[in-house]
Amino acid sequence: MIMLARVHSFTIWGIEGYPVEVEVDIAPGLPGISVVGLPDQAVKEARDRLKPAIRNSGFEFPTSKIVVNLAPADLKKEGSYFDLPIALGILKASNPQKIAPIEDFCFVGELALDGSLRPVKGILPMAIKAKEMGQTSLVLPWENAEEAALVQDISVFPVKNLGECVDLITGKTQVSPYQVDLNSLFSSRGKYEVDFSEVKGQTCAKRALEVAVSGGHNILMVGSPGAGKSMLASRIPTILPSLSLEESMEITRIHSAAGVNQGKLVTTRPFRHPHHTVSDIALIGGGNIPGPGEVSLAHNGVLFLDELPEFHRNALEALRQPMENGQVTISRAKGRITFPSRFLLVAAMNPCPCGWYGDQSHTCRCTLPQIIRYRQKISGPLLDRIDIHIEVTSLPASLLLKERQEESSDSIRQRVENARKIQAKRFEKEGIFFNAHMSPSQMRKYCSLTEEARSLLEKALSEMHFSGRAYDKIRKVARTIADLDSSETIQPHHIAEAIQYRSLDRELY
Repeated sequence: MIMLARVHSFTIWGIEGYPVEVEVDIAPGLPGISVVGLPDQAVKEARDRLKPAIRNSGFEFPTSKIVVNLAPADLKKEGSYFDLPIALGILKASNPQKIAPIEDFCFVGELALDGSLRPVKGILPMAIKAKEMGQTSLVLPWENAEEAALVQDISVFPVKNLGECVDLITGKTQVSPYQVDLNSLFSSRGKYEVDFSEVKGQTCAKRALEVAVSGGHNILMVGSPGAGKSMLASRIPTILPSLSLEESMEITRIHSAAGVNQGKLVTTRPFRHPHHTVSDIALIGGGNIPGPGEVSLAHNGVLFLDELPEFHRNALEALRQPMENGQVTISRAKGRITFPSRFLLVAAMNPCPCGWYGDQSHTCRCTLPQIIRYRQKISGPLLDRIDIHIEVTSLPASLLLKERQEESSDSIRQRVENARKIQAKRFEKEGIFFNAHMSPSQMRKYCSLTEEARSLLEKALSEMHFSGRAYDKIRKVARTIADLDSSETIQPHHIAEAIQYRSLDRELY
């Protein structure tokens, strides 16, 4: 007699949950398990985990030929998501009278050899997809319960082992759906362990970062080792506006699919700091089954690239599309996947290979050709997408030892939020959000200069030999500075400040 069971489950495709139907067939033949439906190695290895897990949970493992089909068969399956649904399918097919109907449940989880359940990544996208499909009940490991319960209007049933799962679906134990207080979790948003009040001095650099965050301008900091570039960069999320619930869920979904911050709602702005040896796939995303890269994990937050010239050239060039479009599109034979990647790029570099060019307390050992080659590692098209370049100088010992009150992140964030409100009102019908994203026609419309400001900009263009690219960047940055001053028009001092933020374009540099 042929026995067949069907169990609902999910897998991850990009950052989206994808329904998978696990079909288990038990028929006379040589004992063994065959898994079909484009499984990867982790799915195939489930065959060796299932037998001891089922026996150690107190159930009998059938001595028959078992065929497991993961439908749809043309979608690549990876990971250990299917251990629990396959085990339940085997028990259902071998004992159809003992196992109650399970069509109303979805199952996800990895089995240990003793039958206990281990957590898996990507639970939030799966729960969202289950809700979209009209599924009402999701059974999963205990460690994944809080993450899945973030999705409203779906019943989440966490279990610790295979035995508890069988008792749940057969009605031997009554379990209430797991619930979380989303408002309570979200109330902790905006709480960071660092603050700008901890940074001594660096007034000019702090001001530049405030301008960059206010207008969505990418920024490059140039300075000698130990000047404080990394310290400043790590505090940028603290002056970004607080996350909305929608943004928080979007970030959590990406991190869940990547296995980052597993089981927790993300309530602070992401700060991603990849090492300069990172590959282009790790930075942008991809793989056989494409997953999100660092640019997507930094979505709605900050991507910090320290030692920028040391990054691989192809990895840096791959940044151009997400910086321009706010998303990454990866094409594969089975289709295209788009990951969101709207981030603020913050980069840092030394002024030369040894790091001491221009430093008053150290002597630079680099020749002029070495310095030029070092800086030419950053291509023009990439530099074109960085609006602000500033120099970060080392602090003298007298200032380091001096105790004084520095401005907090909260007060800086208030000014940033006011400037962003002005931009939101300005661009509500334009399809953009920040001054940094203005097109040439929008610049003509919104970047009006006074006569004095126009004269100053013309003088700077002729004397400092700024390019046309730099001219546009100066106007955009000046517009943001004017917004911070709540000024309708761009004044001369706004232009003067914006000019100071083009260090790499100046002839003297």
